[in-house]
Amino acid sequence: MSSAQENREDGVPPDRGIEEVDGGDSAGSTSGRQESETCLGTNEIKSRAVVKYSAAPPPTTYALLQEKTDLKLPPANWLRESPQLGPAGSTVLGSSSKSKPFSSFGMAYDFIDSIGDDVDVVSDSENIKKLLKIPYSKSHVSMAVHRVGRTLLLDELDIQELFMRSSQTGDWTWLKEFYQRLIDQKWQRKKKSKEHWYQKAILSKFLYYSINGDGAAEPVPDSDNPEERDDECGAEEFGPSWPATFTNTASDSEESAAHKEESAPLDSKYALGQVASKEQNLATLFNEGENSQGLRNDFVRNILWTFEDIHMLVGSNMPIFGGGRYPAVSLRLRDNNKPINILTGIDYWLDNLMCNVPELVMCFHVNGIVQKYEMIKTEDIPDLENSTFSTRVVKDIAQNILSFLKSNCTKEGHTYWLFKASGSDIVKLYDLTTLCEEAAEEKCQNPFTLPVAVLLYKVASNMMLKKIQNRKHYGTIRTLLLNCVKLLDQDRHPQIIASAHYMLAELFQLDEPPEEGVGGDSLPAGGSEDSYSDDEEDPEDLPEDSDENGCCGTTSDPQDDSKAVAIIKSVGELSVPEKYKSTHQIRPIYAFPVSQDKEERCRHVLSYVLKGLKAVDGSIKKESDLPAADPNTPIPLKYEDGSKDVEKGMALLLDRGRPSLTHQAGPFQEDLKHPTRSGMIPGSWQHRMKQQLFFKASKAYYVLSDAATNLRKYGRALRYIKLALQCHDAYCSVSSVLHPRVLMFHSQCLSLCGDIQLMLAQNASNRAAYLEEYSYQTKEDQELLHSLHRESSCQAFNMATDLATDPEYQLFVSSKCYEAAHELLTSRAVKEHGPEQLAQVLKRLGNIRNEIGVFYMNQAAAMQTEKEVKKAVSVAEQEMWKKSFSCFEKGMKDFEAIKDSTNTSLLLCNTGRLMRICAQAHCAVSDDQSRGEFSPEEALYYNKAIDYYLRAMRSLATRENHPAVWDSVNWELSTTYFTLATLLQDYAPLSRKAQEQIEREVTEAMLKSLKYCDLQTESARQPLYQYRAATIHHRLASMYHSCFRNQVGDEHLRKQHRSLAELHYTKAARLFVSLKDAPCELLRTLLERVAFVEFTMAGQSSSGAKLKTLTGALDILMETHHAFLLVRKELLEEQTARDSQESPETPDSGADSPTSLGLNRKEVMQLIGVFEPSFSFLMLQLVKLMTGMKRKPSNKDEDLLKTYKNVYSKLLRAEKTAPLLSRVDLFLDLLQQLIQQTGSGDHGASS
Repeated sequence: MSSAQENREDGVPPDRGIEEVDGGDSAGSTSGRQESETCLGTNEIKSRAVVKYSAAPPPTTYALLQEKTDLKLPPANWLRESPQLGPAGSTVLGSSSKSKPFSSFGMAYDFIDSIGDDVDVVSDSENIKKLLKIPYSKSHVSMAVHRVGRTLLLDELDIQELFMRSSQTGDWTWLKEFYQRLIDQKWQRKKKSKEHWYQKAILSKFLYYSINGDGAAEPVPDSDNPEERDDECGAEEFGPSWPATFTNTASDSEESAAHKEESAPLDSKYALGQVASKEQNLATLFNEGENSQGLRNDFVRNILWTFEDIHMLVGSNMPIFGGGRYPAVSLRLRDNNKPINILTGIDYWLDNLMCNVPELVMCFHVNGIVQKYEMIKTEDIPDLENSTFSTRVVKDIAQNILSFLKSNCTKEGHTYWLFKASGSDIVKLYDLTTLCEEAAEEKCQNPFTLPVAVLLYKVASNMMLKKIQNRKHYGTIRTLLLNCVKLLDQDRHPQIIASAHYMLAELFQLDEPPEEGVGGDSLPAGGSEDSYSDDEEDPEDLPEDSDENGCCGTTSDPQDDSKAVAIIKSVGELSVPEKYKSTHQIRPIYAFPVSQDKEERCRHVLSYVLKGLKAVDGSIKKESDLPAADPNTPIPLKYEDGSKDVEKGMALLLDRGRPSLTHQAGPFQEDLKHPTRSGMIPGSWQHRMKQQLFFKASKAYYVLSDAATNLRKYGRALRYIKLALQCHDAYCSVSSVLHPRVLMFHSQCLSLCGDIQLMLAQNASNRAAYLEEYSYQTKEDQELLHSLHRESSCQAFNMATDLATDPEYQLFVSSKCYEAAHELLTSRAVKEHGPEQLAQVLKRLGNIRNEIGVFYMNQAAAMQTEKEVKKAVSVAEQEMWKKSFSCFEKGMKDFEAIKDSTNTSLLLCNTGRLMRICAQAHCAVSDDQSRGEFSPEEALYYNKAIDYYLRAMRSLATRENHPAVWDSVNWELSTTYFTLATLLQDYAPLSRKAQEQIEREVTEAMLKSLKYCDLQTESARQPLYQYRAATIHHRLASMYHSCFRNQVGDEHLRKQHRSLAELHYTKAARLFVSLKDAPCELLRTLLERVAFVEFTMAGQSSSGAKLKTLTGALDILMETHHAFLLVRKELLEEQTARDSQESPETPDSGADSPTSLGLNRKEVMQLIGVFEPSFSFLMLQLVKLMTGMKRKPSNKDEDLLKTYKNVYSKLLRAEKTAPLLSRVDLFLDLLQQLIQQTGSGDHGASS
């Protein structure tokens, strides 16, 4: 045993105040909150106490009574209310000094932040002392234990009082029978002795003397005879301190609570209100009858006491005085003839530790006559004579008891009973909830059920308010709420049940992915959602000796053991250090089934929302006159075909938002005189709860729809967004003013609905699959719709969410959805809240207008194509143009509003395309249905198209801003210029313009088209650009060739035309050669150039000049060798392909069988028809000129002449009906001879 010196405290300064009340909540108040603390420690134990709340005034110095003062005489102020003494003095003969059955709940409600995680035990200080004295005392112990998270709530369970009530009301008969059968067969009420009441009375008088001094004794009206008060006190003791059982279906107090809740603000997070706040006095929720329900915190002070590693929230009524060596002391009265025993010593020591009192003042008396005072330091109490005890043993007892309870009280919501019979060494723990269920009595027979459920709810609600800061509590919150719901009857407590289900739905984050560490995909194996267990050790790893862990052991009564959850076989075990350490450091299993699958999370939310709605619907007494609907019958779905007037129906899209557009979003204003469709009173808790649940369901369906859209399940997505909008419709039916966040969410729903309708229009080929997805309904969806229909017809958004069969109608619906969303976001109520969302909606609006514009444009093009006979533009075509142009214009404004230059340029590009379609429709047709001259209307629309393309280029500014769009616009612009020039050249309007003007316009358009031909950038369009550039050069060369031939008189102009023709022929031939897949174009260009050279020879007279010109023409003709090689290659590929298909051979006669690989045989035959005579003519003229030369020919000339004659001879003998491949081979052979003879083009073309 330790000496007093060993137990001396660690330096508590003598001038330190123990309690410093901060003056209360208001002036003149005696109550206040504070957190003053003091540590009383020794080398054996550590104790730290923080006063969290105190209703007592600052300690006043106690009055030192004179020796021989007679305490049997009452002082003048006896039994009058005293703030200094509190309940300890004024009710000394009443029953309120006893620990109330719900005292821990009162404290838990006031300090809800500490419950569930921070604190191990919440209890009256008297209960704590009783537990720690178990090994030393033979007295009985009877306590109710409840678990909330890792916190245990301990309350005295007075069996005598309980069974007295059972005899009067018939309640708890099952427990009384159980008690008599297994514990005390001869139970009877035990009365307090006269000595007991005498000691209480004399202590009360002593305390009043200590605050009043030695005032003369005055008679008091009430008798102080203990005998006369015995029965009276006993009746009071069994009366108001125990609550009535909860058997009423709907108590007045509950309705009163609901009425109080009606005045709560609209923006309360949960429908039950801010449950954690003390001011709302949640005790009114219960059927208490009187304040003696015990759910209030009636303690003078609440202290957060840390005893070693155990954190306890304790309530104490011990009077504290000033005086002595320290600012605070406790007063005790002792009979000088009776020594202090160990139980009293532990009692005094623990009281002082809990209340931060460093000193004890002991007043000794003999038969009520004061003898002397003695002052004892708190640290010296364990070493007093006759009451010596080890503080370390008390610490071990505390740790062992806590470990025992935490290891076995594992189920939240269950009421456990810790019982030790008087004189017994065995401590037993029973699960009263399980015993009650076995007794087949209703769960409301347990009076702890409702307080426990509400506490679970309050703790969960408090954690929910902090959920954003600490998501690791999600599993705890879910467990708390599920257990809360299990305890309550929906018919009696629909408000708490509905609110709990709403909070359960709130746990699932719908708009963001679950974080790692929040939880697994399912509950851990072996764990249940309503219980906690040690997650550090596996049950298989525990020793076989269950007695080591405080589990059920064998005793003399096996039947008794079978009912007990756990047994301490001997109280002596509690003194063994770390006897139960293996299960002391216990943490709850935070099991929260968060799935990565969005649909599964949303289904959880909808399940809880549905349960909440059922609870609310069941609580509404007044049933509406709606026809009964079977929730199992699917609600019929309508399908629109677009044939009816949709404008009228689509107007409903905005009707649901207009209450907020015409009123400023502000405080909730409802007409309290008009109930809703289901009979709800606006402003009631049912009303607010339905709003929250409808909104949550709408969000869940929105997330489901968005996920289905991402999976391209557009039928399913439309079904979900229909349900989301139906939930919103019901929400609007019970709301007159919509909050900006609701309006913003509504605009999101409408935007998504527009997206889905657009996707359905673009994927019309899968309509059957989408219809099947859209028609499917789950039972849960049907039940939820049934609940929605209690408040609304849910028809407002049918137009927007029907699955139509007409793409035009779907595009129209999509645009209307976006327009409605845009109108909501630009309203006064929302304008400042969603600039980003507004930009997204404007982008969607521009996109859908582009889609509709393209749709009408394609329809106009189709009408033009389907015309059997070319005729004037029809009214229908013009209507399509107007609609398309209007959509493009609106779309451009939308994109310009958000400064989206890329999409603006795309719409300008589409408008340019529309102008080209208009131009094509205006082409002139002659009487014989042939193409007429290029009309002014065509020129007008082509020039408009060019203007739009140039605007698109200016919108983009540079290619770097968006290369793909830039390249597209560039190509379209080049194409338009090329088309304009081609039509102007091929169908020249000679009736309106001069030839020279037309040639200038053609040249200008061709050169502008050439300007936009990007020949340098490597891309998929590069070969197309090369072909176009080559074609432009060829056409320009042909035009200048024609001008040269037809020009008469102006020699300078003729030379200019000749030079330009030569230039463009050369460039065209070079580009066609580089393409390697345009042999016909190359051959035609070269043949035209040969003809051009031959034409220039006509004006020459000298044979030398003619010979030079003919040699140049021959050089150009020899360049056709490359073109014939390409033709031969394609012919061979065609023959190989034909052989591989094993098709019967057909005579290759030329133009009758075009190849499948792209070679136009007919064109080749036509070109050969031009090539062969031209070749023969050149050979003949060269032979004639070289033969008729006057000078003697050189050896080289003779060889050339010989070759020319040989080639000419073969050409003359060539068969015209030979197969094409044979003729091509002949030409290649002859050209090769010439190339070898002439040195591969030593002679250049004539300049």
